[in-house]
Amino acid sequence: MGTPAVAAGEKRAAPVVNPVSPSGAVAASAPEPRIGFEPAAGSAPAAPDVKAPDGRMIEPTSPVSAPDPSAPAPAASTPPAASDTVQAVPEATETPKTKHAKPPRETRGQAKARKRAERLARDPRAAAKAAEKKRPSHGARHPAVVIGSAIFTILLFLTVGGGLVAWYGQLKYAAPGPLPAEKNVFIPRGQGSRDIADLLERQGVIDNWLLFMVAQQLAHRGQPLQAGEYIFKPRVSLEKVLDALADGRVIQHQITIPEGLTTQQIVARLMDSDLLTGTPRMPLEGTLLPETYNIVRGTSRDEVLKRMASDQQKLVRDLWAKRAPDLPLKTPHEMVVLASIVEKETGKPDERPKVAAVFINRLARKMRLQSDPTIIYGIAGGKGVLGRPISRADIVNPTPYNTYAIDGLPPGPIGNPGRDSLAAVANPAKTKDLYFVADGTGGHVFSETLEQHNRNVARWREIEAEARTKAQSGVPTSNTGVGTGDSAPAAPRTPAN
Repeated sequence: MGTPAVAAGEKRAAPVVNPVSPSGAVAASAPEPRIGFEPAAGSAPAAPDVKAPDGRMIEPTSPVSAPDPSAPAPAASTPPAASDTVQAVPEATETPKTKHAKPPRETRGQAKARKRAERLARDPRAAAKAAEKKRPSHGARHPAVVIGSAIFTILLFLTVGGGLVAWYGQLKYAAPGPLPAEKNVFIPRGQGSRDIADLLERQGVIDNWLLFMVAQQLAHRGQPLQAGEYIFKPRVSLEKVLDALADGRVIQHQITIPEGLTTQQIVARLMDSDLLTGTPRMPLEGTLLPETYNIVRGTSRDEVLKRMASDQQKLVRDLWAKRAPDLPLKTPHEMVVLASIVEKETGKPDERPKVAAVFINRLARKMRLQSDPTIIYGIAGGKGVLGRPISRADIVNPTPYNTYAIDGLPPGPIGNPGRDSLAAVANPAKTKDLYFVADGTGGHVFSETLEQHNRNVARWREIEAEARTKAQSGVPTSNTGVGTGDSAPAAPRTPAN
């Protein structure tokens, strides 16, 4: 059987058959005939769209060219045997389309990334450049660059952090503090900045010891803080607290040492003060200057005594340099000894130059001084108080200090004279008086001769007897000077030749 011819322009699909062998096996498939179309005049024939049985598109093949008339006719294929069974392959049914869920709507960032990926896919050079940018350079991976970058980051962090800390510190530095009411705070000596900060925080003056120490280093450049007693006002700021401590604005106390006290009495008075600390060494008699001194709580007693001694030495040097030229005194020490006697003889500042003149005139005439306070010191010593009236036996009792029994000055001071008594001895009054005796009013009456002196002594005896009578009757008396040691020297002895 020959192959049927296909008229030009006619579409006719050839049946697909599978020859089956007599044994039932499917024979090899015959080649699928190609369907050609008459090409239009002057143009190449278009390839028809062909679908596979499963619905897939089959890539078109080259158009079938027209047969050449001069070419020999192809040999006819051998038809299948009549006994061969032809089985038709059932047509493939079209599978129904499956509905797919809509993909989620992409975000702006995803869309941007997708477009960038599409752009890089179209342009290989751009993709290479982008990959090169992502890859760190050899220079960026160098250890020096890494370390430098880390240092810069740390410095930047410290700068920003330091600025914030400085702003906060400045705010707290001038802000009102936590102290609710006025308070005195004592800072002992030898305390460091941390100890002082802890103390102030415990006392409620400040609320942060660390801020206190930082402020001290920044605002006062680590200036040492002064010990002592401070008074802080309510709500005092950290700034004012540090200023007060750095400048040493401590509370000033006063301690007064009366003139004429012995050194032992002065030390005992200092020991009674709770403002001072320590147990001092006993200075020499007559080496201290009794005055009112400003001290701060916590000052040592030795320090006060050193100040008193230093002030006395300076005053003695100045007065000795300006002394009267005709004084019968050889050294500054003798001036202090005589001034201690003058100090004990009178409590009136205006009388001291006159009393000093009497003793200077007696020394010039080589007369014994005959001063009652020297009798008391010769017996009581540094205690300074006899505790009873002077007796006749005391007057004749020879001691190194009893000027009734010795010539000239005693070996040392009988107390610590004040400024006025020292000045009086350095420049005594210009008189000829050789005697003085109490007048019953707290002062003295002076005389040049023994006759005048005896009359004054008789008058003093009457005043003294009257005072004893009033005392026995219980009638209060005025200050007559009885028992104070303010008695007059007795008649002078004849100077030894």
